[in-house]
Amino acid sequence: MKENVQQILAHFHIKQFQHDLIHWFQTEQRDLPWRKDKDPYKIWVSEVMLQQTRVDTVIPYFYHFIEKFPTLDSLAEAEEEEVLKAWEGLGYYSRIRHLHEAVKEVKEKYGGCVPASKEQFSSLKGVGPYTTGAVLSIAYGIPEPAVDGNVMRVLSRIFYITDDIAKGSTRKKFENIVSKIISHDNPSDFNQALMELGALVCTPKNPSCFLCPVQRHCRAFAEGVETELPVKTKGKAPKRISFRAIVLMNKKGNILIQKRPPRGLLANLWQFPNDEHAPTRNDEAFVKEISERYHVVIRSMERIGSFEHVFSHVVWHIEAYKGNALELQMGDETNKWVTIDELKQYAFPVIYQKIWQAYE
Repeated sequence: MKENVQQILAHFHIKQFQHDLIHWFQTEQRDLPWRKDKDPYKIWVSEVMLQQTRVDTVIPYFYHFIEKFPTLDSLAEAEEEEVLKAWEGLGYYSRIRHLHEAVKEVKEKYGGCVPASKEQFSSLKGVGPYTTGAVLSIAYGIPEPAVDGNVMRVLSRIFYITDDIAKGSTRKKFENIVSKIISHDNPSDFNQALMELGALVCTPKNPSCFLCPVQRHCRAFAEGVETELPVKTKGKAPKRISFRAIVLMNKKGNILIQKRPPRGLLANLWQFPNDEHAPTRNDEAFVKEISERYHVVIRSMERIGSFEHVFSHVVWHIEAYKGNALELQMGDETNKWVTIDELKQYAFPVIYQKIWQAYE
């Protein structure tokens, strides 16, 4: 029978756990750029970037993004194309679209000040329970739980909890636990310490238990089952989609690009002509499809190579080509011919960036 939160915490030494955890964090924490100050805007940006992305990947993007948009107002006033370009390569583009929409609302409704109210902040676009807890605790010192995958792994081991962390009910259980054990004197360091512990010590595989500052509080370590936790059911295997794309150049040396739809995967990013929505079986069918859809006559075509990109729910496999084309007419405003210098201004998905690099 699974224990409820009251039973889990019945004999847990909360104050000692807080002390051990925070003391370790204050002496061992990494020197990360978003920890330089308590600016809620910068902390918010960092937390959005860190969702499903490794810290070492995020660091250069964070520097670049904050250099480009140093204040909330500067991001709110920027055009979407400029914002997407600054995010280019980080992936999960819905994150930045939601953030951009949210900071606009903060500028309009709250005078550009990130609200310290849980109700107000959590109502913003793309702001869920984790982001709410992280920003409010780190920036404003408000004791709100910030529970992500790292934290659930740590706590499942500390308390020997075998609930499936893929379930929403389990996340709520962990949020309830954190709300009861969080330090009210220093919620900022407490939440960051739990995250840091999961990143550096209580890792998914081969946790460094003998270096752990809260080892004496850990029930899973005492039972020798730390590597069996957390329990997480596997999701469905991602769907595989194969199609073709082509980099087309006209007589002027311009390149044909297309804007993706405003909704769906990689919304509003740019790409090269392709048959993603109607994959063709051979070269002849592909040339016919591209010629008709993009209003061009393809004079020559040569294979560049194969490219693959894994999203959370789908895997793209693209056979890429390059060719020369004669433009007949432009179909609509989502297609345009641009110079190679102008191409750098547009935000492309990573897989299309790789195709362009291979083309060059």
